[in-house]
Amino acid sequence: MQALRELTEVSGTLQNRHVDAWKRQGKKVVGFVCSYLPEEILYAMEILPYRITGKGAQDTSHADSYLTRVNCSFARACLELGFTGRYGFLDGAVWINGCDHIRRCYDNWRAKIPFAFMYMLPVPHKISPQARRWYGEEVLRFQRAVEDHFGVKLSPERLAEAVSTYNETRSLLRRLYDLRTAELPPFTGAEVLTILSAASSMPRAEYNRILRDLLEEAKARSAGAPDRRVRLLVAGSLMDDVDFIANVEDLGAIVVTDALCFGARSFWNPTDESGDLLENLIDRYYEHPPCPRMTGAYPQRLAFLREQIERAGVEGVILQHIKFCDLHGTDNALLKRDLERDGIPVMELERQYGPLADAGRIRTRVQAFLERIGA
Repeated sequence: MQALRELTEVSGTLQNRHVDAWKRQGKKVVGFVCSYLPEEILYAMEILPYRITGKGAQDTSHADSYLTRVNCSFARACLELGFTGRYGFLDGAVWINGCDHIRRCYDNWRAKIPFAFMYMLPVPHKISPQARRWYGEEVLRFQRAVEDHFGVKLSPERLAEAVSTYNETRSLLRRLYDLRTAELPPFTGAEVLTILSAASSMPRAEYNRILRDLLEEAKARSAGAPDRRVRLLVAGSLMDDVDFIANVEDLGAIVVTDALCFGARSFWNPTDESGDLLENLIDRYYEHPPCPRMTGAYPQRLAFLREQIERAGVEGVILQHIKFCDLHGTDNALLKRDLERDGIPVMELERQYGPLADAGRIRTRVQAFLERIGA
């Protein structure tokens, strides 16, 4: 499949050809670290939003001198790539106060690898009318900071175009996830994660074009094996590790949906394109399926998982979290309790971010879990 090959190429590198082409036009690229950043604001000002991850970090030897081993391996991997110059193509970075690990990564990045534009966008840790007003004020302050630094202006026309483009992405990805509900899905979970990863590192208009081609090509394709595979959902900490999903699926399973910030949680709800677009955009990002950083939002997280389980015919759930991620670790314990009360088999799995040094341990645990389900 040509479209899948194109997206695989993009997701397999940090500075891909689309980023290079964007910069050759004299346009800027700004990194960000969390799904609570309204990307359309940057995109409407012809600044490419690029999601910072630790993908490609083979070790964290430099970062370990500044972040201790009790900081999560994702934060250390991001800092390592910064120290080694792998993100030198960025013209700035926007950070979110997602957790203390990311805050400390930001502190060290700002001190040791400063960009001309470094911004911390505060996001409240609860969902309430007062917190929504606070978040809205912070987003407007962020917009003004971008305008002042880069000498650009957010126009209503360009914002409308950006919102429409991103909504098209969400609609196309919903169609992709609809295909995953089939008895024999046309894509494996590893392939879908590859497709999703590409979205965060290339211009959305181009991504939409390739994604439309992919959905057309999918009509003549099936990734389903002739023998039955256990249908799984993966949720928990940030996950852009295709090898992790492939490792799970190699044991006789197929990941048919998720509740991840790189996956369904990032695109499930669209932005209302009527009325005040900027306010609608703020509402959309503030109210998108929440992660455990949002206190008091556990019922919404549980409801979202239940929705995904029902629509995709899920037979088992893997709740993974990166070691030392207290937010997802605690949340996963509650989700396991309530989902198993629903009769859904659940496995909690602690992991490190990055290369699968513990692939054997993970395979052993997943294999036992699949045997429990009855594979």
